[in-house]
Amino acid sequence: MTHEDFMRRAIALSRAHMEAGHGGPFGAVVVKDGAIVGEGWNEVTSANDPTAHAEVMAIRAAGRNLRTHDLGGAVIYTSCEPCPMCLAAIYWARLKCVYYANGRADAAAIGFDDALLYEEIAAPPEKRSLPMVRLLGGEALEVFDGWTAKSDKKAY
Repeated sequence: MTHEDFMRRAIALSRAHMEAGHGGPFGAVVVKDGAIVGEGWNEVTSANDPTAHAEVMAIRAAGRNLRTHDLGGAVIYTSCEPCPMCLAAIYWARLKCVYYANGRADAAAIGFDDALLYEEIAAPPEKRSLPMVRLLGGEALEVFDGWTAKSDKKAY
């Protein structure tokens, strides 16, 4: 399959599941070694899950199918430029490339505008519009110390 074939699959998922009422018009596929290992579509409204974006769902499926959290070597094809949450998930999954169809301006034009999120992420915590209050940092650091000392941890 070609890059275009994989992108067409992502676009087909976006259309089919949007028309079926599963959520917004977004689809994604994760590909490793020339094969689709995970597919996803927007399920925000059907699953009542604000994190159920197409890219996240495709990454979750790929992890389950490959039985690993490390998707290094894989790529993602997505019908739209990833939002900040999805982009972070892509980095965490260690995907090596993102292919996208619609851009963020295209998404904003139909009501999916992530500009505020990009601005908020770049701002220091005390400058964000969402109040962020640090509480019990010392107690929480004890758990981090436990992680550091844990001999059987699986690093990621």
